Amino acid sequence: MIKNTNDGSQNTPYLRVDMNYGGCNELPGFSEGPKGDDREKHQAIKKAGFGGIQDGEPSLCKELGLELTAHARMNEVGDLDELLPKWKDGGYNCATLHVGWGMESDAEADRLVEYVLSSSMKFDLPIYIETHRATITQDMQRTVELVKRFPEIRFNGDFSHWYTGQEMVYGGFENKLEFISPIIDRVRFLHGRIGNPGCIQVDIKEGKTLSYVEHFKTMWTQSFLGFLRSASLGDYISFTVELLQSDIFYARTIIDNNGIEQEEGDRWQQAILYKHLAEDCWQSAIKSLN
Repeated sequence: MIKNTNDGSQNTPYLRVDMNYGGCNELPGFSEGPKGDDREKHQAIKKAGFGGIQDGEPSLCKELGLELTAHARMNEVGDLDELLPKWKDGGYNCATLHVGWGMESDAEADRLVEYVLSSSMKFDLPIYIETHRATITQDMQRTVELVKRFPEIRFNGDFSHWYTGQEMVYGGFENKLEFISPIIDRVRFLHGRIGNPGCIQVDIKEGKTLSYVEHFKTMWTQSFLGFLRSASLGDYISFTVELLQSDIFYARTIIDNNGIEQEEGDRWQQAILYKHLAEDCWQSAIKSLN
């Protein structure tokens, strides 16, 4: 269970909307987002109303009153031994992990999961395994089986990897949503990114009612419900917007009227829109419980 980072100032379980710092990387010239140094970027994130930063600069986060979460790749047992003391001492709330390359046997995957769980307990720091391509959770069926063996796993729901990579609409979105319900119930962190059946990250314009936007809103709302059903006073769930740049093949690019390739939209403005979408999904989850 995630612990309250506000030292008891909030009595009811709550949503905290954060930003992954990569969302400020290489913003296109037309973007309204910050393009200066780390201080300017951290200040802009704070001013925009985000509660924390994943992979932020610890000293700036502390100065500005922003919470801080970590992120790493873990391929072998032992990979966290040096990182966890630094995260714990550095004031990080929790961490999300890419675990393995996805080519591991079940026995090898189990050893990695056991190491994550024991490390989390040893350092009293929540660690969330991401649903991500090129990891042991790249496949929905295999991840459901992991939950059967390790019901105590808690996840970072990075669902665009499955929505596009496993084409969740092919064969019925509702069928696949029901199939992954054991995972949805265990989500305690979300990476906010929307893809469509053919591309992992797309500009959703003004949030118009598009089928894939509605699908993601459903997954986010169901994840919030899973959290709320088991949350204790003061617990929170982090929705961390993670809209990444085109040079690592996330943001789509288009050719503008001058023949120049550029990102299709303003990731900064999209991040603000995602914040509102997440807050709406949170309210929907709360209402469904009443």
